Parts: sequence; C-alpha cells; structure tokens
Amino acid sequence: MSHILSAVAWPYANGPRHIGHVAGFGVPSDVFSRYMRMRGHDVLMVSGTDEHGTPIMVQADAEGVTPKQLADKNNRIIVEDLVGLGLSYDLFTRTTTVNHEQVVQELFRVCRDNGYMAVRETPVAIDPETGNTLPDRYIEGTCPLCGTDGARGDQCDACGNQLDPQDLVNPVSKVSGKAPEFTVTEHYFLDLPALAEALGAWLDAVDETGTWRPNVISFSKHLLEDVRPRAMSRDISWGIPIPGWEDQPNKRLYVWFDAVIGYLSASIEWARRREAAGKGSAEDWRLWWSADAEDAESYYFMGKDNIVFHSQIWPAELLAYNGGGSRGGAAGELGTLKLPTQVVSSEFLTMESRKFSSSKGIVIYVRDMLERYQPDALRYFIAIAGPETSDADFTWDEFLRRTNTELVAGWGNLVSRTGAMIAKNFGEIPAAGGLEEIDAKLLEQVREGFATVGAMIEAHRQRAAIAEIMRLVGEANAYVSATEPFKLKAPEQRERLATVLNTLAQAVSDVNTMMSVFLPHSSNKIDAILGGAGDIAPMPRIVESDDLDGGDPYPIITGDYAGVRAWEPRAVVPGTPISKPKPVFVKLDPSIVAEELERHGLGGE
Repeated sequence: MSHILSAVAWPYANGPRHIGHVAGFGVPSDVFSRYMRMRGHDVLMVSGTDEHGTPIMVQADAEGVTPKQLADKNNRIIVEDLVGLGLSYDLFTRTTTVNHEQVVQELFRVCRDNGYMAVRETPVAIDPETGNTLPDRYIEGTCPLCGTDGARGDQCDACGNQLDPQDLVNPVSKVSGKAPEFTVTEHYFLDLPALAEALGAWLDAVDETGTWRPNVISFSKHLLEDVRPRAMSRDISWGIPIPGWEDQPNKRLYVWFDAVIGYLSASIEWARRREAAGKGSAEDWRLWWSADAEDAESYYFMGKDNIVFHSQIWPAELLAYNGGGSRGGAAGELGTLKLPTQVVSSEFLTMESRKFSSSKGIVIYVRDMLERYQPDALRYFIAIAGPETSDADFTWDEFLRRTNTELVAGWGNLVSRTGAMIAKNFGEIPAAGGLEEIDAKLLEQVREGFATVGAMIEAHRQRAAIAEIMRLVGEANAYVSATEPFKLKAPEQRERLATVLNTLAQAVSDVNTMMSVFLPHSSNKIDAILGGAGDIAPMPRIVESDDLDGGDPYPIITGDYAGVRAWEPRAVVPGTPISKPKPVFVKLDPSIVAEELERHGLGGE
C-alpha cells in the first residue's frame, strides 16, 4: 500500500467553472483517486478555490462588491458544482484561510532566507484607465520570439516561451484595451537560475521513468532552456502579505506563488481537522509530503496552460524551501518536502469547434449541465471523449449520441434487461448450474478486465480504460443475444436459464465495479438493482466549517471513503432479492441539440 496524493488544480474563484475546466482537473483526478482507493492505497485528494490576484479585484469591481464577497459567492457555487459532479475530495478548501496564509508565509520566509528570493527593481504595468497594476496575463500583444498575436505577458502559448509584459510588441491591457504604462518598482524574485540544475536533474529522473505524458515532459524540459528569475510579488492590495514588507500593504505575494502551495496547506488543514475530530494526528500530512516517506507518490492534475506552474515554479519553490539549489540552505519547520511524482496535464476542451469564452458567451457552465442532464452523462463524455492527450471538441450532437447509444442503449439496457429477467423469472439471483463454454468465456473476459482496465488508469489512459469497459458491455450484450434467455421457458430449461442469468448478474456486477470510478452516481443505482446497499461509490458531501484559526467560516468538501469495494471480482450471492428495475440512464430527445445550440447563440450555424 502506498500513500497517494491527488493534487487537483485549484479552480479560480472569479466566476463559476465550465465543463472545459472539470475536463482538465476534475473528472480525471476523481477517476484516478477512486481507483487508487479501491486498490487499497491511502489516498489524499485535496484542492480548493484560488481566490487572490488582480482578476478577482477586476471582477469584484465590475460587480460592485469586495473581492472577499465575490470569492465567497463563487466559492460556494464551485463547491456545490463539484459535489454535484461527485468529485471525491478528502478536503476541498480555499486560499483565504488563515492556515493557508501561514503555510505560504512559512515557505516564503525559508525560500528567502535560503537565498532564493532576491529583491530587484522591475517594470510593472499600470492600466491607464483604472490605475491598477495589471497582472502579466492581463496584457496581450505580439510575441517577440515567434511573432504570434495574442501572446500573454507571462507566456506565449504558440511557442511555449516565458515572457515579460514589456517584451511584447504592441501590448494592450485586457481590462481597458489601452496600452499599459510601465513604471519601476521593487519586487521579490525567485532565483530560478540557481535552481535550474536541480530542476533539470529532477526532470531527467522522472523522464527516465517513462510515465509522464510526452507532451508534458518535453514542454517542461523546454522551459529550462531560457530560465530567468521570476517575480513572486505584486503591487496589489488583495493577496497574502509579504513577511518583512508589512509596512507596504499594497505589495502582496504573487497569486501563483500562493496557489500552488495550496496543495501543501490543504493537506495540513486536512490533518488538523482530523485531529480536531479525534481521527488522527495533525502531523499525518507528512505521510504524503515528507521526503523520507518512501511509499509516498504525488500526482498533479490540471489543464495544459498550468504546466509551467507545476513542473517549474512549484518544484522550484519546494527545492528552494528544502535548500536544494546551488545556494544550499536548510529546510524549515515543515521538513524536507517531496517533489511531484507526476504532472498529469490534459489538453483543451472546445465547444462546437470554438474556444470556451465566458465573455463571448461560448461557455457551458457545470451547474447548467447538472441542472439539465445526469452528472454521469457529462462524466462519461469527458472520460470517453475528453482532452486527454490532444484537444477535444464537445458538440451537442456527440453528447446526444454517446448518451443514447452507449450509456442508454448499451450499458443501461444491459443492466435493465438483466434485472428485469431475473425479477420476472426468479425474483432473486439464481444459483448457477454447470457452466458452458460461452458462460465461462464471458466471465473470464470480465475478470481479466480488472487487470487491463486498472493498468490503463494507472498509466492515465482513462479514455482507453472506459473504452475497454464498454467493450465488455458489448460482450455481455452479445452473450444475451447468443444465449437468448428470454426463450428459455420450458421446465427442463430452467436450470440453463438460471445459469445464464447468474452469469449475467456476475458480469454486470463486476463491470459495475470497474465502472464505479467513472460513473459513481449510476453505479450506486446499479448496485442497488443487484441487491446491494447502493454505496459502491462513496460520495462527497459539503460541510459548513469554522476556520481553524479564527477566520471566517466557509464550506468544505469532504467525505468518508474508507472501506470501499476492492478492485477485483466479487461473487454475486444466489438468493439476493431482485425487483424489476427502473431505467438508470435518461434517454435524450434529439431536440436538445437545436435547443442547446440556440441557448448558446449557435443556432442556425
């Protein structure tokens, strides 16, 4: 058994999240975490809302509220949406907790004292209309290196190079559309060159494992080709105060220095909450984070636009805290911390061949999907057709097709007719007689699926994994067509009918076990159809909680995921009562395509 940290990207709290976001960080991390728990590993899945930075201030100003009020509102929306989707966080918290601030400041102080944070003068961009400092991502222009328009002030997505806003050709503010004014101020810079050799050695080591997705490892190593010190503070009043600069309240730590530390601070908060509840020690987080924890592995889930912060900035912060760069140093009170085992980055999800854009109305919010469709229909689409290693397109035609032909007519139909035939003919799971070759073959294929599907999930090949499960569904449906249990009506055929239906019950039960990591809501319903307790996939819950250190209360996501079913075949029990089942999945009317296109302003195209 290993300690597995599922570090899930922190959704930004400037607004509700759309399905492109959860396709990158949400569903993939939940599938992996649920599977690892079923394999017997000790999983800690953490995240929260990222609530600092200029974009929050800009949006709050537009809505006529304070940044905290905006963060409070969107934090609750995001929490409710993620629970509705069934994401099994051990702790989903937020970056405005006192605990998070204390952990961030601890890392900053030690990084600074170890010599990896240096003050230097630097140009900053001011929006001439609002007078506010502009974050790098709020400045766009032409990339000076590859000539691509639309490059951001921190990075060009076209060529992958890091940039500074003043390097852009014809830069403009995304807030006002006007050319920013550059002035000079002092900021703390993370000395990435002093950490480059250690970063390179770490990337070489993980590259040798062959486990990282090729696009992620190649992009990450490319970042080291032009490594420069990077500013880790900003001229802004909304963020975490900088130790030593308390007399400068308008200087705060850079939101990305702060946000990635959230994986650590959330783990610490989780342990502290468990101790307060009498369930463990406040030091238990070290089982996942200590460099001495040989059985600990950490997996970071996100979209590809966040790779740089997870394969360079965050490891650099950890190395600086550990004293692991060329300047040496000693770890702080948290001890020497473990670097990521793997950065699991997904590509982008588009909508009807258009890039998601809330400002342009090209967006499908998670909440809207959950209000109109079953959560597992969305989870299935993301799992089977999501942006795993290449960009993927969400279309309503494809959502309709996959829901109706694969979930409803494929998996749902298999469950319904298996349950209905057992209920009608026996009222309980019958005992099997002697197995014929066709029965044994189906059961063997399903049993082998546990190893095949599990290996794919461990390798972060979730599309292939759920496709293999659906192949087994197809084999089971073919078995029904071949054995024709609905024709086995004569008294002398009753033993054969019992064997066929027992075989089907076993196949459906085991396929449902595998499917539970992908489709937890429906798997619980199917478990109940087969006479179980309907709790095969433990679900998250919202808990209204006090801040551990006296801050404002806030909702958290947590859950009890102990005692989950093992990732292995489990024999059905003859005599288990079975009633005629209701349909598990809702068949969609073809009219939803035109309705949704019209709703999103794409009708008639």
